[in-house]
Amino acid sequence: MLASFSIVPIGVGEELREHVAKVLDVIDTSGLPYKLGAMQTTVEGEPHEVMALIMTCHQLMLDDASRVLTHIAIDDRKGASGRLEGKVKDVESVLGRKLSRE
Repeated sequence: MLASFSIVPIGVGEELREHVAKVLDVIDTSGLPYKLGAMQTTVEGEPHEVMALIMTCHQLMLDDASRVLTHIAIDDRKGASGRLEGKVKDVESVLGRKLSRE
């Protein structure tokens, strides 16, 4: 399963990098493959692992803010693995060139 998600604390001001860094530390030490993007993070793993990680991150953000918005997009394809890199490589192979990536 691939899941792209963003977690936004409400009422903590405009600068969010400290809050985001705290969550990314948890993601980085989770052992799951991930890619950090400018607007979201994408994680790959078994459904129960991915969803548990997202909920851990959501709860961590709730420690800092009284309201949190979490947006999740899931791509779950039976029997597929390595899609974090594979999906991008598939498109690059069609175009015959490397693309700018997050």
